[in-house]
Amino acid sequence: MAKKTETSFFQKLFSSLFSGNDPEAEKNRQLKQIAKNLSRSGYKFYKPGSDQVLPQFGKFFYDIYKIISPAQIFFQNQQNPNFYKNLVIDYSLTESQKKLSENFSEESILAFSKSVPFEQLKTKLKQDVETFLGDFDSDKISSIDRLYTKLTGFKAFCLYDFYFLLKKFDSTLREGEFNRTPKLEAIEGAYIAEDLKNFAEILNSLPLDEDWNDLMAVFKTQRGVEPVKPNQWNKIVQKLRQLRDSRVFDMIIQLTTKNPSYVTDSLEKQEHIVESFIEATKTQTANTLKKLESEQRNSKIDSLLMQIFNTDTIVMLKNYTESGSAPLERKNLGSFEYAKPLNYLKAFLVEFIKRDVREYADLVLIRGKWTLPELSTEMSSAYHQMLEASDAITQFDAKLNEEAEIGMKIKTLLPRADRDKESNNIIKTTLRDVNSLAREYLVNTTKAMISFAKILKSVIEDHKKPKGEILMNWKELDRFAEHPINQLGVEVYKKIYLFVQLVQSELQ
Repeated sequence: MAKKTETSFFQKLFSSLFSGNDPEAEKNRQLKQIAKNLSRSGYKFYKPGSDQVLPQFGKFFYDIYKIISPAQIFFQNQQNPNFYKNLVIDYSLTESQKKLSENFSEESILAFSKSVPFEQLKTKLKQDVETFLGDFDSDKISSIDRLYTKLTGFKAFCLYDFYFLLKKFDSTLREGEFNRTPKLEAIEGAYIAEDLKNFAEILNSLPLDEDWNDLMAVFKTQRGVEPVKPNQWNKIVQKLRQLRDSRVFDMIIQLTTKNPSYVTDSLEKQEHIVESFIEATKTQTANTLKKLESEQRNSKIDSLLMQIFNTDTIVMLKNYTESGSAPLERKNLGSFEYAKPLNYLKAFLVEFIKRDVREYADLVLIRGKWTLPELSTEMSSAYHQMLEASDAITQFDAKLNEEAEIGMKIKTLLPRADRDKESNNIIKTTLRDVNSLAREYLVNTTKAMISFAKILKSVIEDHKKPKGEILMNWKELDRFAEHPINQLGVEVYKKIYLFVQLVQSELQ
């Protein structure tokens, strides 16, 4: 008997000396200590001996579920995160900001544009936006961001699947039904370990040390209802803070998963919504103004086209056209940027410069006797520059034919441009050069028109004088003219003036 006792004593001694090298023994020792700490916490949620989560745990969650159920329905019915961002920001605006913000919608801007000149509208809107955004100082931005952080935490908490967790304690429980007391039973801890991990992560992300009354006021002010009574929510927050600080849920997870080193992440996610709101406000108003300006410009262009050509559909070129640009656009390579205005220019040169302007130029430049030869030379140079531009544009367009130099290059490289970087780059470079040349024709020819029109205006006024000061033989020219010279000159000047406006509008 003595020998057995002696052996038992040495076994215990040996175990106590070398148990530190046994990871499993150390883990069990830690779990026992965690179980002791949990029992000292005062929360009767878990029974270590049987590894069971007790009905009191279920009741705690059921009581929360019952209180936050209206809020859960509210959040389930509205999934758009922008709704909640706007809710917080609208609540935080001053009365003057709210009045100013009414002017920022597209509908308001478009309505205002009908009674106010565009430049005046743009100036006023810019001032209103600056005043509106000027009220967002650092303190206000920080306050709004904190408020939204609370809202997102509250939302995540309410949307936690309490019903799924509770049904494990009472299989007869019905979702959203609170008219009977649930029959909660003790269950195996491992059965709810993952559910509790998810809840603990949500809990630790909540700013529980904050004052929550402002969030409840958001719902009351903006929606007219309180999804949770403030006093009830404050009581829940107090309990949750105690549970978080005492690490009760972490200890239950450690015991049910047999992982003493488990720790729930304790990061409170800080939301930032004001900066993006400020940028969105600037972008929205800028885009609306841009849209309005574009509509006005297009309307002006259509009006100019009708006055000049009696149609708003002009296609004079064969290759540098919108339809010719389509294959390039489909592959995101770019486009023939100046297809419309260059076609307008070609049509104007053919249908007007080579007809009406030529008739006038033949009279005043060829038959006219100028007192200032330098003016005649300048006007003649501008006129011939316009005529030469017409031929140059035709040659430019011909090079884009599929059988010509540039057109063949694009046609050959286009099929492999989306998979071959070199082909892609060559097309883009070629297109950039083509567009640059098209713009050059537009700019230079328009300059020639302006130069021609400036002298033309002086010549028209000179014709009205009793005795010409620029041209000495007006009476002689009148006899040669098929149409009244002055009337023809005025018509030429008007058409050039309108066309220059058209090109300038397109190039803006």
